[in-house]
Amino acid sequence: MKNKILILLVLFAFVSMNYGQLDRSKRPQPGPAPVINLGNYDSFTLANGLKVFVVENHKLPKVSFNLIVDRDPLNEKDKAGYIDMAGQLLRTGTKTRTKDKIDQEVDFIGASLSTSSTGVFGSSLKKHVTKLLDIMSDVVLNPQFKQEELDKIKKQTLSGLASQKDDPNSIASNVATVLTYGKDHPYGELTTEATVGNITLDDLNGYYSTYFKPNISYLAIVGDIKKDEAKKLVEKYFGKWKKGEVAKNTFATPSQPLLAKVAMVDRAASVQSVINITYPIDLKVGSPDVVKANVMNTILGGGFQSKINNNLREVHGYTYGAGSSIDADKYAGKFSVSTTVRNSVTDSAITEILNEMRKMRSEKISAEELQSTKNYITGGFARSLESPQTIANFAINIERYGLPKDYYKNFLTRLSEVTVDDVQEIAKKYVKPNNAYIVVVGNAEEVAMTLTNFTINNKVNYYDMYGNEVDPSAQNLPAGVTVESVLDKYTQAIGGKENLLKIKDKTMKLSASVQGMNLTITMSQKAPNKLYQNLDAGVFQQLTVFDGEKGKVSAMGQEQTLEGSALEEMKVQAAIHGHLDYPALGVKPELSGMEKINGKDAYKVTLNYPSGSKATQYYDVESGFLVRSTSTIESPQGTFTQTSDFGDYKEVDGIKFPFKMHQSVGPQDIELTVDSVEINTGLQDSLFEIK
Repeated sequence: MKNKILILLVLFAFVSMNYGQLDRSKRPQPGPAPVINLGNYDSFTLANGLKVFVVENHKLPKVSFNLIVDRDPLNEKDKAGYIDMAGQLLRTGTKTRTKDKIDQEVDFIGASLSTSSTGVFGSSLKKHVTKLLDIMSDVVLNPQFKQEELDKIKKQTLSGLASQKDDPNSIASNVATVLTYGKDHPYGELTTEATVGNITLDDLNGYYSTYFKPNISYLAIVGDIKKDEAKKLVEKYFGKWKKGEVAKNTFATPSQPLLAKVAMVDRAASVQSVINITYPIDLKVGSPDVVKANVMNTILGGGFQSKINNNLREVHGYTYGAGSSIDADKYAGKFSVSTTVRNSVTDSAITEILNEMRKMRSEKISAEELQSTKNYITGGFARSLESPQTIANFAINIERYGLPKDYYKNFLTRLSEVTVDDVQEIAKKYVKPNNAYIVVVGNAEEVAMTLTNFTINNKVNYYDMYGNEVDPSAQNLPAGVTVESVLDKYTQAIGGKENLLKIKDKTMKLSASVQGMNLTITMSQKAPNKLYQNLDAGVFQQLTVFDGEKGKVSAMGQEQTLEGSALEEMKVQAAIHGHLDYPALGVKPELSGMEKINGKDAYKVTLNYPSGSKATQYYDVESGFLVRSTSTIESPQGTFTQTSDFGDYKEVDGIKFPFKMHQSVGPQDIELTVDSVEINTGLQDSLFEIK
């Protein structure tokens, strides 16, 4: 019943003048910082409280409108995700326009229109501004949320959540978010399958009616338009928008852990570890520390030439990239370092990161480093000013955060005043290697014990993908449950050993649509372990043949003979009786504990192959069915984690097969449907010959 060969091959197919006197041993001296001209803006406020900022730019006949609703963060609790959904539904229809009509009208004038939970953005040619504002104001003032559109968005959200389960970076981000801010803080809430299920249309309507008010909103207008014209248009289209009182929200300020804490998320099939070292900081927008912190972080980990990246990438070769960030925020800031490394150097990489953080606190940088960094930041700042939208954003930020009117005009002055001592002092204030959450997503069996040295109590805490602390061991297993009992229950669930052993040959036909291409797969097996698989995607075809001893893969006019561990694993994958053939094939299964798969308990079984590789399978506790399989793929493009979910079991000749399969490798996902299963049709050995 194993489909790993199918999984491996389907997704793999788609992942798939020197100037003589120049002394290059010396770094060139940094040049002077450029002179920056910020530009100007006009502003006015409507009677309803809407604050408007106008930035003229007559180079092109275009105008953009960016509406921002400046509400406080909100706790969504058991309905996390509904605020984002409300923002999406704004674009799906009004009391006078359907979604299709909005799309048609926007496309007809060649405009763009997007919505979010905190505003609306629209852009068009100057000659179409009135039409754009007519649509945009209708979306803002007269939205009509419909159940069918909410259902669509829920479905899309659930699909995205399903993909996140197999993305270690998403998992690490989730856990780091929860630990950094806490589940009671708006920034620490996560959308889950359960919270999506709790969301109703009333929740979305309530959010809109409560928070979409002009008196807490800003409108930035940028482009080929003058203030007087802009004022008339805004009065016409947004003047009737009714203001209202909006309550302020308060919540506890997140705190750093008293001691470093290791958070492990176990992914048994992972050959790499995602590392995220993070903690909250009290760094407000507009603080005198912001510019200094930016300089410090750029040197530490904020650029390709940073200390952390140079250490891990260039000196030790642990990773392709590593970096840090320091975020100022009105409510809760954050510092973090992230990278991905192979399992064997996980602890070494963390050690080097923490060492660089400590050195940033204890050692002064050179004057050359400082000046080079200032020039780098200056250049980025200057490039940002090439966009008029930047000036509008500056104007709004000054208003939103109560900044001095000359805050951005004096940015380069404040930057030039940063000293070597300032950088060290700011590092001492915000770089806290001993008060960090060290989040690691990877193979706990290989990595966990190496992480104990990073904590005072030598403890590694385990979490699931949503930041819930879990028991990592098999202690949660019911009494008497063994790997044999799990596999026996699976055998009975799909039809029993007697019926399984009656299978002498089997042919499955599958279909899917991948990136607009129709894909068909024919996979035939003959006892004991012969396999033929033909993958046809029109312009791409791949044929895999295994005669029980030798194997070959052909694609695009090229052939590859299977050798070594790949050949040994093929013998296992081609076995027609799957798990019943484990003893003869030298596969050793181990019961590794329990996990939640799609919200239901599942037994976790680790398969140890003769080649030394491993795979993990998950069997539903209630039904006994195999519901998920994870493994790794080694390819010229790199090493990938592969996940396959199985469902919709149907009976064919006394045996139940999964007729639906969801397969993913990295960002690539595919939904496969089994069109037919044929058993004991008398397949000839010639089909499996290596030619």
